[in-house]
Amino acid sequence: MSIFDELQTSLQEAVEIKQGKRLTRHEVADVKAIRAQLHVSQAEFAEAMGTSVDTIKSWETKRRNPTGLAAKVLATIQDNPAFYNELASH
Repeated sequence: MSIFDELQTSLQEAVEIKQGKRLTRHEVADVKAIRAQLHVSQAEFAEAMGTSVDTIKSWETKRRNPTGLAAKVLATIQDNPAFYNELASH
């Protein structure tokens, strides 16, 4: 498949999403597993994420799902755990 064909397919998918003909689904990060891998407490993780411990607990028990920027940051930490250290240092 040529780059032109790939771009055309991608553009068609974008049009279908915009028209509501296709749903986009993103994997929800497993916050508890991420935190366990980092060996940090809920309080430490909440502070690094700039949120409350209650929010972390809600994410871990699946009562709520992280959205927006939080979801992107969690995905980044999941893919690159070293990013957590950078985040926690600020």
